[in-house]
Amino acid sequence: MKLLIRRLSVAILMFLPLTGTHAAVILAYHHVSEDTPPSTSLSPAQFTKHLVYLRDNGFTVIPLNELIDSLKAGKKIADRTVVITFDDGYTDIFEKAHPILKAFDYPYTLFINPGKVAKNKSGYLTWEQLKAMSDDGVLIANHGLHHDSLIKTPKGMSDKDWVKEKLSQLQESEQVLKEKLGQSWKYFALPYGEYNADIQQQLEALDYVVFTQQSGAVGEHTDLTAVPRFPASQPYDKLKPLSTKLKSLPFKVSDDSQRSETIVAANTPPEQLDKTISLNVDDFYSSQLNCFVSGQGRVDVKWAEDKSGFELLIQEPLATGRVRANCTAPSISNPGRFYWYSRPWFVKKADGSWYKD
Repeated sequence: MKLLIRRLSVAILMFLPLTGTHAAVILAYHHVSEDTPPSTSLSPAQFTKHLVYLRDNGFTVIPLNELIDSLKAGKKIADRTVVITFDDGYTDIFEKAHPILKAFDYPYTLFINPGKVAKNKSGYLTWEQLKAMSDDGVLIANHGLHHDSLIKTPKGMSDKDWVKEKLSQLQESEQVLKEKLGQSWKYFALPYGEYNADIQQQLEALDYVVFTQQSGAVGEHTDLTAVPRFPASQPYDKLKPLSTKLKSLPFKVSDDSQRSETIVAANTPPEQLDKTISLNVDDFYSSQLNCFVSGQGRVDVKWAEDKSGFELLIQEPLATGRVRANCTAPSISNPGRFYWYSRPWFVKKADGSWYKD
């Protein structure tokens, strides 16, 4: 009987408008070079393969502002939409990535730290190079003034004062971008992808769209204070897994679940973690949901009786550092494609201090 019901469900879906096909994926890169740290790099040859794959497989690469404008206006996003972004503003982006992207006529966004540019730090772009890129149509946006984490408060300061200082510097950075390049989008890529719900609320009050470093597709239910991006540098640069991510779909996650508590003390008992995710189940079977937690592998989930959400049944304290729970489920109406959502935690060391960047 269950098999018959499932087959009938699939048959009915074939005659309904496909759900979940209005989705975008944002890719996050740092270096395009063979001479930079592997964990944030991929070679120019591999980067070119990414762009060839996009071109040859029906993907449309659009500017970031076009995607954000559509999300804010509640407009449908064309299927297989992709946005390309880079963090930090390294010289190899100008020397190696920019010419490749220009050859494909693909727009992209560069998140920079104006404080580092002003210091003429080796390996970072100059204002002259950034102006040339801006004149070429590159969208240049805010990565904070000095690339400081918003959650890692130094000794001797309160969390409140630290965040206040960083947000003041963020506003300063936005003004510098406007003065130097004539660009002010109020798009902010979080340094190290680190944040909490209070920071989300404050950035929303300042009217910033905020980009993280956890994975997932983007859609109409995405919280614009925590927009996910798929890392595409090593070790995530291989085409086969990347192709699955490029075709991923966004779960319809509730607003509250996208503003969960992310900062965790060392050895926090699992039952004290914020590990409940509320969402709509309308194009996947709850039994096919799979979740994986950094350092713990696959974890079971417990669904609410009304299927309005689930709890991650984490059995051990989270490891120190940046931890993710990645959850996926195959789409019913789009065979071969997966819904994808990532929940981050930032776990302190046993002595209460922060892990190194």
